[in-house]
Amino acid sequence: MADSPTSTISTQGIQLQLLTQSQLSPILVPTEPKGVVYTKRWVVELLLELSGYSPEKNLVDALAVEPAAGDGAFLGPMITRLIESCRKQGRPLSDCSNSLLAYELDETSAARAKYVTQSILVDLGVQQPLATQLAESWVATRDYLFDTTSKKADFVVGNPPYIRLEDIPAESAMIYRNAYPTMRGRADLYVAFFEAALRQLTPGGVCAFICADRWMRNQYGAELRHLITSAYSVELILGMHDVNAFDNEVDAYPAITIIRYRRQSATVVASATPQTETIQPKLLAATLQPDFRRKSSKDSPSIHAAVVSNWFKGSEPWPCHSPKQLSLLRQLEDTFPPLEMNAKVGIGVATGNDSVYITTDPYLVESSRLLKLAVAKDTVSGTFDWSGHYLVNPWNKTGLVQLSAYPKLKAYFEHHAKALKKRHTAENKAAGWYKTIDRVHHALIETPKLYIPDIKSSLEPVLDRGGTYPHHNLYFIQSGDWDLEVLGGLLLSAIGQFFVESYGVRMRGGYLRFQAQYLRRIRVPPPVTLSKSHAKEFKEAFRHRNRQQATTVALNIYGIDSLLMEAALGR
Repeated sequence: MADSPTSTISTQGIQLQLLTQSQLSPILVPTEPKGVVYTKRWVVELLLELSGYSPEKNLVDALAVEPAAGDGAFLGPMITRLIESCRKQGRPLSDCSNSLLAYELDETSAARAKYVTQSILVDLGVQQPLATQLAESWVATRDYLFDTTSKKADFVVGNPPYIRLEDIPAESAMIYRNAYPTMRGRADLYVAFFEAALRQLTPGGVCAFICADRWMRNQYGAELRHLITSAYSVELILGMHDVNAFDNEVDAYPAITIIRYRRQSATVVASATPQTETIQPKLLAATLQPDFRRKSSKDSPSIHAAVVSNWFKGSEPWPCHSPKQLSLLRQLEDTFPPLEMNAKVGIGVATGNDSVYITTDPYLVESSRLLKLAVAKDTVSGTFDWSGHYLVNPWNKTGLVQLSAYPKLKAYFEHHAKALKKRHTAENKAAGWYKTIDRVHHALIETPKLYIPDIKSSLEPVLDRGGTYPHHNLYFIQSGDWDLEVLGGLLLSAIGQFFVESYGVRMRGGYLRFQAQYLRRIRVPPPVTLSKSHAKEFKEAFRHRNRQQATTVALNIYGIDSLLMEAALGR
């Protein structure tokens, strides 16, 4: 990557500039770039403390990297700490020429960073010639993402840019994707910065970023999570949702992450409060160490925190919404098996063109080619109430039907052939152009199952005793081990809601996605372990949609106090 021809890459100005106003010399009046983000000084100091970039250590013989320096929000405090460390050791400042490296792609911003660097050094008593020399050595006008293989780093610290790949020129986006395998789907550019930083670390080295936290739960962060859990230790995740980490508003929920190149140990998950800013960064960092949290497990007005002994594996999401929530989640995950151990979770049929494949006309085609279709509106009342929708079904038990055997079906599909053949699933498939995206599995039709709508504010399982097939906006649960009304009562409880809220991401409007990937991971007791009285109460609660009754039974079975559950759910 270091040898890539960066002169042909149209990435000018993609790195966001990060600068605290107090660091600017009054002589220098910078032109504020579009999209500038000013990181507050206390956040920078806290992040440096958490990373271990302390003047009490030998920082001279280490390499600290700032991958998106902007005008120097992180670089300034790092210089101050480095110079103090150097003087504590009684070494000449010229020894520090290879101790810092700050990247900035924009030439104007890089020039300002060098100016700020020189000003700080002179204020610290460094002679101008040496200050100029160090500034030239420390600030590189290059793309960090194409230079990380050149040197190994002990610290990579900063705020990587928040830029969606679709907002970057296609040629540049392709180069970044090819260089960084973790950038999948609709990834943000910061994913590549994480990967680059992690791969640059020396053993024991640390990546300390403040960044949007979406990648911890979203699909596009799966490969990054897999990389981290394969070789690195997540030491701290500090949610910054409720504090003003930046001088201007950003459309993201930030978190500080401390990730070290070593085997995974205990993780502190914490969330900051508006009072956090009043605590000295060094003291605050000390309270976020695992040993301190174990001795003092109570929350303070300034910080909420919990120690997690067993971190997640592979690419599974990190549900770090709140420390109490995550602590309880890990406890339940260690105690109870996942729902998929005794049940199958799936999703209904995707057609590729609902306007053609879904109808309410029972005479549209041959009756054998109409399949009763369950849609989300059929579950609104809490009991299944079929609304009269059918799937125009091109499948039988062995595969696609022959259209010649069904004249009305053939005429109907041929009438809509132009639209159906445009679908991705029909491209280059001359013989099967009329198939739906998903195949219909006929055994599911008569099987009793719980339906769960995809997008709702709360988990609402509804029983279908058989006879319908789910549409793509419904998930289903079937089981030969569970009485589905009993399971429905359990899922109706706050416990069921807790798991989905922990694993999922809330959409605008407060809605949750009740997807199969989350439902499968809900922890439930083995069905054979439920007492008859508990099973009866769950069934009654399900039939009467009594969420409180279901919750009371569930809390008893799981051994959870109601106040703890409310706190974990943030209520």
